[in-house]
Amino acid sequence: MKFQDIEHLFGNKNPKQIIPKVTLLVIFTIFIFSVTLLSYPFFGSSLLKIKKTKQSSSAYDDLNEPTSLPSTSVKKCNIFNGEWVSNPKAPYYTNRTCRAIHEHQNCMKHGRPDSEFMKWRWKPNECELPIFNPFQFLEIVRGKSMAFVGDSVSRNQMQSMICLLSRVEWPIDVSNSNTTGIRWKFPSYNFTLATFWTPHLVRANQADSNGSSHNGVFNLYLDEFDEKWTSQIEEFDYVILNGGHWFFGPMMFYEKQKVVGCHHCLLENVTDLTMYYGYRKAFRNAFKALNSLENYKGVTFLRTFSPSHFENGLWNEGGNCERTKPFRSGEVHLEAMFLELYKIQLEEFKIAEKEARKRGLKLRLFDITQAMLMRPDGHPSRYGHWPHENVTMYNDCVHWCLPGPIDTWSDFLLEMLKMESVRSIHGKRFHLQTN
Repeated sequence: MKFQDIEHLFGNKNPKQIIPKVTLLVIFTIFIFSVTLLSYPFFGSSLLKIKKTKQSSSAYDDLNEPTSLPSTSVKKCNIFNGEWVSNPKAPYYTNRTCRAIHEHQNCMKHGRPDSEFMKWRWKPNECELPIFNPFQFLEIVRGKSMAFVGDSVSRNQMQSMICLLSRVEWPIDVSNSNTTGIRWKFPSYNFTLATFWTPHLVRANQADSNGSSHNGVFNLYLDEFDEKWTSQIEEFDYVILNGGHWFFGPMMFYEKQKVVGCHHCLLENVTDLTMYYGYRKAFRNAFKALNSLENYKGVTFLRTFSPSHFENGLWNEGGNCERTKPFRSGEVHLEAMFLELYKIQLEEFKIAEKEARKRGLKLRLFDITQAMLMRPDGHPSRYGHWPHENVTMYNDCVHWCLPGPIDTWSDFLLEMLKMESVRSIHGKRFHLQTN
């Protein structure tokens, strides 16, 4: 810009008058910039906030500074295909800073000697997956609720999330006798977490109430909803559905109140339909429940099967999981049994998604299977209890140590929630353009 042009901007042709006015302009600019900095948490899509989100490590280190919602641009990337890479900054909590850790997943307390299993992060092949930012997550779910529906691995996931969020705020237990499940609330954000115990997803009971729940036969009513969770779920904004490991045990299958077959029941005149029959029917029933609830408007995430890693025997035959490093992609593949369960989930998901779309509901695939198949090092094994304790599963290769690889599930979930925000913004824009 020429000097004459600068004079014209200030409306004064005397060069001596320019300097103080330039000074005033600089002061005014600094003032505006300062106000923007102070007020940026209240704006949802500023460029400043987008840049702050990209600087994930510094933003995450300073937890007094919340970060923003994502920009509205969408880069296609399958976040579930990738590799585990070193992350020396992890973990982001310890068994001493988080009291939500279940005893059987408190590996460091029970003497696990190595710590490298906590120092990895998931790196998708085509993009970056940011480390979970608790401020950003709590801003997205402010005023909302989330339910974990399934078995003890579901509880494992919720406790991992509580530990990660506790760096911002510790939740209060708001469970009561009028509702089923365990509920926690983050009061500053009016955000509720809940877990519903339903290991078979459908109505089920133990045939022999005096037997061991790990060895006894369970009756599964494959065409009946488990009302312990289906009667409570309409109020939730997000539902994370999962199931798997409880289907390996003996089961009797009922439909229309009649026995139609079993799995591993060893009874004469009862057809062994295999666990896959019950697994498919259970997920079909669970999706049907969610799609048929009149007032349910939430987003449903199917969290896929989390593989166990027993080696040198089964869980009750001395099997263990003593590896200390992740596999690389290509070094391990889903076994026939796990692969079949995974395929059933994907097939039932596709069917349910079409039906959900007709009702205007959202069903998303939370596909952790491949990533967790590569983490044989992340289980408690014999470090989920003291050596002298008499426990049912001496070497636990099903659940995950906390801190540990399961914390990455929150990285995945936050990224998916951010994409939901982007979809919502684009949907609103499309609606405005068509009106």
